[in-house]
Amino acid sequence: MTKYHWQTVGLGALAGFRSMTAPALLSSNLHTYHPQALAGSPLRYMQKNWVGWGFRLLSVGETIGDKLSGTPDRIAAAGLLGRAASGALVGATIFRVSHDKPLNGAVLGGLAAVAATYLSYFLRKRATLESGLPGGIVGGLEDLVALGFGLALTKGTDVGKPQPRSWNL
Repeated sequence: MTKYHWQTVGLGALAGFRSMTAPALLSSNLHTYHPQALAGSPLRYMQKNWVGWGFRLLSVGETIGDKLSGTPDRIAAAGLLGRAASGALVGATIFRVSHDKPLNGAVLGGLAAVAATYLSYFLRKRATLESGLPGGIVGGLEDLVALGFGLALTKGTDVGKPQPRSWNL
């Protein structure tokens, strides 16, 4: 697997933990690199500053909403679909930037998001149960881990920067 495949898996997994954090961080990097491979594609909006700010606002809203008692579980159909779509969006974008088929990236990112959604759901349930801490506190710790993971994947790295084509099969 190439570097951008791993970046897609990583950001797709992040979308499974916090759906809006992955596109917010990717959009920020795309604004910095402004790759030409997105020109003429609907994905070109991912490199717009206002899109990045929109995702950041949605990410903050998601972080707050996650702590509310009436919020459905992330594995409920709507939440799972949203996380899969977010993973697919970051995957398609990374693949397009890397001159690969966006559909392949969407599938890889979406699958990573779904797998991470279930993993994070069961990890959070277990951590809450075993620690005896309220779910909101455990969720806050999860937010910190997800944000740290996302920043490690994007900031100071070249995620979103066009990668040379790989001829490995």
